[in-house]
Amino acid sequence: MTLTHRPGPLAGTEDQLTNYRIDGPKHRLLMHPFPRRVRAEFAGETVLDTRDGVLLHETGLLPQLYVPEADLRTDLLKATDHHTHCPFKGDASYRSIVVGDRVAENAVWHYPEPIGSASWLAGYAALYWSRVDRWLDEDDEAVGHLTDPFHRVDIRATSQPVRVLAGDQLLAESTRALLLSETGLPNRYYLPVADIRGDLLTATDTRTVCPYKGWASYWTPTVAGEKLTDAVWGYEHPLPEAARLAGHRSFLHDGITVEVDGKPV
Repeated sequence: MTLTHRPGPLAGTEDQLTNYRIDGPKHRLLMHPFPRRVRAEFAGETVLDTRDGVLLHETGLLPQLYVPEADLRTDLLKATDHHTHCPFKGDASYRSIVVGDRVAENAVWHYPEPIGSASWLAGYAALYWSRVDRWLDEDDEAVGHLTDPFHRVDIRATSQPVRVLAGDQLLAESTRALLLSETGLPNRYYLPVADIRGDLLTATDTRTVCPYKGWASYWTPTVAGEKLTDAVWGYEHPLPEAARLAGHRSFLHDGITVEVDGKPV
C-alpha cells in the first residue's frame, strides 16, 4: 500500500518533490519475499501453507500475497471455466476450493503464461482473502489483509489541547490525547473516553477491521436532534501493536470539527 499509493514512489504520480524520476509505466509492479510463514484455512483444512510467499505491490491496490503452487493443497482445488485478463500481468485462470459440501468459488487464481514484463509470476498463485475462513501470520490470526512492511502506524502521546465540536456543541476536550500517524492517511487524534461527552453518543452495530489496529466499534453522536452516523470510533480490544488505543476514541464526519491548539485540522 505504501509503495503504490501516494506519496509512495510507485504510485504512478509525478508530482512528488524529488531530484529524480522513476522511468517506466504509470502502472507499476514490484514483487518481493514476505518474511514469515502464512497459512489459510477453509472448512477445517489448511489449504495454503507457505514460508516462501511473496508480496506483489501494484499501483493503486493493496499488496497481494502470491505463493508457490507447491504450497497449495491442490487436491482441494478444482479448475473452473472462469478467466480474467490483466494488461499488466496476463490472462488469469481460476480454481475453486472444495472441501466436503463447502465450495469457495474461483478463490484461487494464477497466470499460467504471464506477459514478459511480469514473467516472475510464473509458478505462483494467489488466494482471495475473504474466500477462506481464517488466515494465520505465523501463529497469530491475521485480520483484514497481511500487513505491509512499508506501512507504519505510529502512536504518540500529545499534550496539545484537542477540542471536538459539532457546530457549537463541544463533544470532547482533552490535553492527554493520542496522535496516530498512519502512512498515507491524515493524522487522527484519539481522546480518552473520560474526556468525551458520552451522554451524546449511541453505540451502533457498525464494525470495521484494520490489520494494523484491529476491529473498530462505532458510535453516533446526536446534537440538536441531528444524528452524525458513525462519527466516532474506537478499538476496544486493539491488536498488541496498537494497545495504547484501548480506552480512546477518534472522530470523523462532515459535521464535526477537530481543533488542535485552537486551529482546525
